[in-house]
Amino acid sequence: MGKESEKIKDLVKREYGKIVQSSISCCLPSASCCSIVTLSEKIGYGEEELKAVPEGANLGLGCGNPVALAALKEGDTVVDLGSGAGFDCFLAANAVGKKGRVIGIDMTPEMIEKARENAKKGGYDQVEFRLGEIENLPLEDNTADVIISNCVINLSPDKDQAFAEAFRVLKPGGRLFLSDIVLNGKLPPSIKDSIEAYIGCIAGAVERDDYLASMKKAGFQHIQILKESTYPLQELLSPLIKETESAEIKVTSVIISAQKPISDSDR
Repeated sequence: MGKESEKIKDLVKREYGKIVQSSISCCLPSASCCSIVTLSEKIGYGEEELKAVPEGANLGLGCGNPVALAALKEGDTVVDLGSGAGFDCFLAANAVGKKGRVIGIDMTPEMIEKARENAKKGGYDQVEFRLGEIENLPLEDNTADVIISNCVINLSPDKDQAFAEAFRVLKPGGRLFLSDIVLNGKLPPSIKDSIEAYIGCIAGAVERDDYLASMKKAGFQHIQILKESTYPLQELLSPLIKETESAEIKVTSVIISAQKPISDSDR
């Protein structure tokens, strides 16, 4: 798992670095996050939100809008796992205000550089970006009131560890809001081994029950699926697979909330 895990991470960093350098979104001709939704408005972002962030922050890499359902309050500390060019971080910053704090974590150096440029351009003094992996967050315990993540955990080769780190970084009673991709069946080898499908948020996705089990294993409670949209795999990835390989498999874009419990010692 160690060498394979590093291979996957290197692949993701390389390909997402290319997205920044070429100034294109993930809307490729074949498998991509945007195979599911091609415009940000379709996944829950309003026109005002899209206009409220610096130009270049929205790279079209998401599969939902976790900020919309997070009920952020002024003064909250928010951490974004896999923050990309900063789109969701800036929306969160608008909600938490100058008294709040937003920390974006991304393992791709090009994304961090772009996000920092966008923060400076937009005057977001309460937002910072740190280079790091979601399986090993560069943050202290009990840092965040809220953690958000948008179509990123499916890319992690160790989802148990990613959720364990999110749990560690949340304050007792803190909340997790994420949008991601889950499956209702096993992927065929042609997709599981496809670089395009992995970068496109499909090949790294796991079945819904396994995804929720990882969250429970980390210690999260009150896990709820707040919103979901389901698509036939064949419809999304027809250039890559044969019809017989995917007839019964469906891909679901979900927004999930969960909470870190408060123990007696935290009261």
